[in-house]
Amino acid sequence: MTEEKMRFEAEVSRLLDIVVHSLYSNKDIFLRELISNASDACDKLRYEAIAKPELLAGDSEFKVRLLTDNVRNVLTIADNGIGMNKTDLIENLGTIANSGTAKFVEALSKSDKAKDVDLIGQFGVGFYSAFMVAGQVEVVTKKAGEDQAWKWSSDGKGEYTIAEAEMEGHGTQITLHLTDDFKEFTEEHRLRHIVKTYSDHIGIPVVLMKADGNDETLNEASALWTRPKSDITDEQYKEFYKHNSHAFDDPWKTIHYQAEGAIEYTGLLFLPTMRPFDLYDPARKGHLKLYVRKVFITEGADDLLPPWLRFVSGVVDSQDLPLNISREMLQHNPVLTKIKNGLTKKLLSELETASKKDSKGFETFWENFGSVVKEGLYEDYTNRDRILKLARFRSTHSDGWTTLADYVTRMKDGQKAIYYISGEDVDALKRSPQLEGFAAKGIEVLLLTDPVDEFWLPSVGQFEEKDFKSVTRGGADLADVKSDDKDDAKDDKKDDAASDASLDALIASIKIALGTNIKDVRESDRLTSSACCLIADETGMDLRMERLMKQHNRVDEISPRILEINPKHSLIKKLSDIAIKDAKTPILHDAALLLLDQARILEGEALPDPVSFARRLDLVMEKGLGS
Repeated sequence: MTEEKMRFEAEVSRLLDIVVHSLYSNKDIFLRELISNASDACDKLRYEAIAKPELLAGDSEFKVRLLTDNVRNVLTIADNGIGMNKTDLIENLGTIANSGTAKFVEALSKSDKAKDVDLIGQFGVGFYSAFMVAGQVEVVTKKAGEDQAWKWSSDGKGEYTIAEAEMEGHGTQITLHLTDDFKEFTEEHRLRHIVKTYSDHIGIPVVLMKADGNDETLNEASALWTRPKSDITDEQYKEFYKHNSHAFDDPWKTIHYQAEGAIEYTGLLFLPTMRPFDLYDPARKGHLKLYVRKVFITEGADDLLPPWLRFVSGVVDSQDLPLNISREMLQHNPVLTKIKNGLTKKLLSELETASKKDSKGFETFWENFGSVVKEGLYEDYTNRDRILKLARFRSTHSDGWTTLADYVTRMKDGQKAIYYISGEDVDALKRSPQLEGFAAKGIEVLLLTDPVDEFWLPSVGQFEEKDFKSVTRGGADLADVKSDDKDDAKDDKKDDAASDASLDALIASIKIALGTNIKDVRESDRLTSSACCLIADETGMDLRMERLMKQHNRVDEISPRILEINPKHSLIKKLSDIAIKDAKTPILHDAALLLLDQARILEGEALPDPVSFARRLDLVMEKGLGS
């Protein structure tokens, strides 16, 4: 028998190094992960055998077997599931195929390894947890329907070998040569406790094989979702969630119900507490599994839930779908469409209840998943209104979260729109000069930091007949809003501002200096303490939206902006005085370019010519120091 030696993929080697050298205290998880993988292998074969019953080859009673040898210090986990061929072994045990796992390994390598090694199951790489307790791991496997068996072996130190092998029947047998510190995992009472704690929910028997022939089934061996809720403990729900989702957190919400009527199905759904690493990965597949009368059909079925609920995991077991339905037929099946609608409504109902009864928990949920839920505002017209009422936002009037309904109750007399500003960071947005006039009037502004906000706002347009309006666009209509400040009328007087004539002269001078770099120059009613700011035309694209489009090469160049200047600012007044005397003086040309660059910096935009900016700034400072 010729062995072929291979090296692990770089990410696998890094992961193994983390696992092997981890000080993580709960080593039990290795058995949970291996039993979970074995159960999945049996589910896959059960599905494949619907179309090809010959794959079972007389071995249709699925089970996971545990065999111990306390003399040799060996533990074996065996299943009669789908099995693997040589290609499968290389792809599954020598390579990390999951697209999000490389990022996960990188994050894990920088974190508290002792605390976070339990995360490995989240990315379907739980097999490698075996190296926490074993110095050598051997896998003998044969894929159902094929004749050749294969043996995979490694000590977890960078290499593995693959060779042809002999094996009765199909399935996989994993043999762990335990290190001296972990002899406990050959003890029956220890294995019994681990299986009962972590794998009781597994729908197939986990059997402890005994020398005297009195084999013992260690788990309940019935599908958890088929049991009455009153018979299921919180711990069992948690362990099923971790098994089903490859998750490491506890679920925030567990939803277990039976739908009856025109169609019948059971749903066991989980809302996570923590955000998965690959939540925004385009290749991410969800962890919602479809069963038909307890027979596994597929995982991550896009037709079970809309994409904006892709963080939901669990099981849906239908009584009405045909048992032999193919994955290709799913997307065209009307029964599945009804199930999808039912699941979506159920989840929205649960979220609505949670938002009222557990506001703190809901806000934590929104912090993690709100940006994904908001995708439904432009993708799911049917449920748009319900999502909009659930949505939470940061605003200038709250340190926490607010709803749109609460915002509307705080609108000022004369205020006709719901104002917002978007950017990358809440704190930076709060300092934006565009907010000054709104703050002076006491007008609340929503602070939007999710890129998805730029897409749903144009499609939604209104809430309770109030238009959404960006403060970075023209036409703010602040003059129509009554202020709470009794002295506000005084602030509106032009006694403390540049005169109309001098301001007009300055505006004309700035327009000449800036040319096509700006679309227009105008007097601002939104600035109170800053000298200037950039805004988009009322009919133009929002500032942040255009920057995002530029970053993704959807537009070639940022379009020229409108430069607004504050006639009450001391700098603008002084420049106005200069302009009325000599509009062609070079200082106004440099000042205009500096004002534009200053406004760009405040918007977080890169300067097109930093060298010229520095030169002009040096000259202005030099003249200022010399005066």
